[in-house]
Amino acid sequence: MTPNSRTGAGRRSLATLICGALAAGGLAAAGVSTLEPEAASASSHREAPLISGTPQFDNTDLYAFVSPDKPDTTTIIANWIPFEEPAGGPNFFTFAEDAQYDIHIDNNGDAQGELLFRYTFTTHTKNDKTFLYNTGPVTSLDDQDLNITQTYDIELLKLKDQHAVSRTKIADDVPVAPSNVGKASMPDYDTLRKQAVHELAGGATTFAGQADDPFFLDLRVFDLLYGGNLSEVGNDTLKGYNVNSLALQVPTDMITESADQPVVGIWSTTQRKNAEGHFVQVSRLGNPLVNEVVNPLKDKDTFNASGPWDDAQFLKNVTEPELPKLIEGIYKIPAPDTPRNDLVDVFLKGVEGLNQPPHVTPSEMLRLNTSVEPAAEPKRLGVLDGDKAGFPNGRRLTDDVVDAALQVVEGELVGAENDLGDAVDANDKEFGKAFPYLANPTEGSRGPLAKGVDGGNDVRSQLGDALSPAGAEGSDDTALIAASAGAGAGGLLLIGVALMWWRRMRRRAY
Repeated sequence: MTPNSRTGAGRRSLATLICGALAAGGLAAAGVSTLEPEAASASSHREAPLISGTPQFDNTDLYAFVSPDKPDTTTIIANWIPFEEPAGGPNFFTFAEDAQYDIHIDNNGDAQGELLFRYTFTTHTKNDKTFLYNTGPVTSLDDQDLNITQTYDIELLKLKDQHAVSRTKIADDVPVAPSNVGKASMPDYDTLRKQAVHELAGGATTFAGQADDPFFLDLRVFDLLYGGNLSEVGNDTLKGYNVNSLALQVPTDMITESADQPVVGIWSTTQRKNAEGHFVQVSRLGNPLVNEVVNPLKDKDTFNASGPWDDAQFLKNVTEPELPKLIEGIYKIPAPDTPRNDLVDVFLKGVEGLNQPPHVTPSEMLRLNTSVEPAAEPKRLGVLDGDKAGFPNGRRLTDDVVDAALQVVEGELVGAENDLGDAVDANDKEFGKAFPYLANPTEGSRGPLAKGVDGGNDVRSQLGDALSPAGAEGSDDTALIAASAGAGAGGLLLIGVALMWWRRMRRRAY
């Protein structure tokens, strides 16, 4: 890749026209006839028909980078549950208990995983006689008022030909940071976030919990494909939405094959327990946007159930991409000649001399050269702008993978220089300087105050005082009566309405 200065000046006028959802991690896309708005969205947010109906198992984005404040470690972040509405109570957002959330490491380039970090979760309920997620203001992860909590274990599996040769539990019963219900319920969410960061034996650190969705892009592309208003650009579609994140920081020598072979390939998957009690893979993610639009509908569920070692079946979707032809037909931008071996070399093998392992087997995963030092001033276009510590050498939270991938798929590496992009160049929230680096999730109660209200918490405090969590002093089966007075009044009203409805129904002929 030839370094180029990218200031954004002179960006083509179709900025959002072919944004990240079509960039497909710099690979390709299926034709317009295969695009289905209900099955395609940001990165791997609802990217395939089956997984779109089960968000707890849907992994959305994967990041891997040398830790900027601890350069002898590597940080991996994997996200699940797309489009979490912050006010999505009363149940809010938990990891599934019947799932295995896996992070795979290929440290020799053979498209097989040599290491696997497996997360499994357990849900705990203090008081099941209330509908509330929390029964009062929560000030710590072990607060009795945090009614619904989760803990998790991490198991490290060492593999040979995808069979486990050893298993080691490296984390046990670690608490998960809760969903950010709101300022009244969680007045100091940052404290809860910090309490969920847990150091492990051997120098690793882990975090699991809710976070602001770090992916940024303009998703109006699916309307623009059919002739939308091209003047509407630069809207971050994911602004205000949260995800559930797993972040793991490990000593780099724990995951690499050797100091002489520092390149690792990384992907994440979800396995779900089926009716027979067996775990079956239902979601997969490496580079951003791949299953979103590289694969046609007939291949999407197959990709989610497959492993990198079987990726030859999807090769034609890369070498003969439909996206450039689609753009040429609609917007008269010439498509690069096929077969697109430049895309295979960069995104299925790694950049030669940078993050391509020796004797590599072409396969879809995020590849990171862990020996490249973090950039003092990261550039959002990564390698395209001369920053070798950025995408596609791994993926940092600040990398603008939409613009970078789109420019590559439109021929940047084969002489067709361009400045295409979606005019969304950064996340709406600033990322942290230390692990887990993610921005705190947007809180549920973020709306404007009613006229004449000063923001006091009188009603909330009274409700919290009235509720007694299970196991607390004085708790019994009637502990919720006082707290449920308002709900009881509403219940009486509903009963009255129901009786009126019942009387009317008795007079109906059907």
